[in-house]
Amino acid sequence: MPKHYDVAFVGHMCYDEIIPFGGTAHVAPGSAVLCGAMVAARVGKKVAAVVKMAKKDEHILQPMKDLGIDCFLIPSEETTYSRVLHESANVDERKLTLVKSAGFISIDDVPELDSACVHLAGISDTEFDMPLMRGLKKRKVSLSVDMQSFVRHVTPVTRDIEYSDVADKKTIAAMMDKVKLDVVEARILTGTEDLEKAAVIVESWGCPEVVITHSQGVLARVKGVTYYEKFSNSSVVGRTGRGDTTFSAYLCRRLDYNPAESLKFAAALVSLKMEKIGPFSGTMEEVLTRMKEKHSG
Repeated sequence: MPKHYDVAFVGHMCYDEIIPFGGTAHVAPGSAVLCGAMVAARVGKKVAAVVKMAKKDEHILQPMKDLGIDCFLIPSEETTYSRVLHESANVDERKLTLVKSAGFISIDDVPELDSACVHLAGISDTEFDMPLMRGLKKRKVSLSVDMQSFVRHVTPVTRDIEYSDVADKKTIAAMMDKVKLDVVEARILTGTEDLEKAAVIVESWGCPEVVITHSQGVLARVKGVTYYEKFSNSSVVGRTGRGDTTFSAYLCRRLDYNPAESLKFAAALVSLKMEKIGPFSGTMEEVLTRMKEKHSG
């Protein structure tokens, strides 16, 4: 009998070079898959990670394996390498460059896993295409995607990431059970920075559940009802991965709880994450304590 997973994350594994404003650059394994999968495992879910990367870099999957995450490697000639340059003290102002990319993932690359949810956790428009999404939809799983996977366009010559509108955005949204955006992506796709208005627009494209993050908190629009929760972090040293962490926490909690409870859980967890560099490394007990202290209203 095949193993059952609560969540399967699909995307690139990568190296993140983070250059903080006025600080020293550092390189560490990263990706939306890593951030999301680590969260799901730490809150007790059964997790699979389907990652495209160079086999020679397989050792960077070890932190996920140590948490009990089953990793399925799709071999590529190279592992994605991302550079994040903070040009000011505002952590939301970032210049992104995709130095290398492992390339598109095909439906034949993705094993047919028994998973309640499949989340497409991409970091640029070099990972997912329509045939992959249509193929996953046919597998009758609850499918979600981070719209940064399409809004972030890699410029061919410079490899800099530029944000621009997505021609297939309505088709993509209609295929999804849940969609994740941040305020920048929401503005580009919908024309408004008002989180609720943006969520209503994406909802009108056919997606029943929309989650949008910004620097102050996170909004969810679920079947016509809007929910919002502020973050409670005391620092932003762990800003990188904020959106990936928030959505993973929300997705995991939504397996068993309502949207309001799930949003409080996600806000509490990501607030703890932002106070430390790297993927979420806390415990379920710490998250529940933060919820009780800062997110019980």
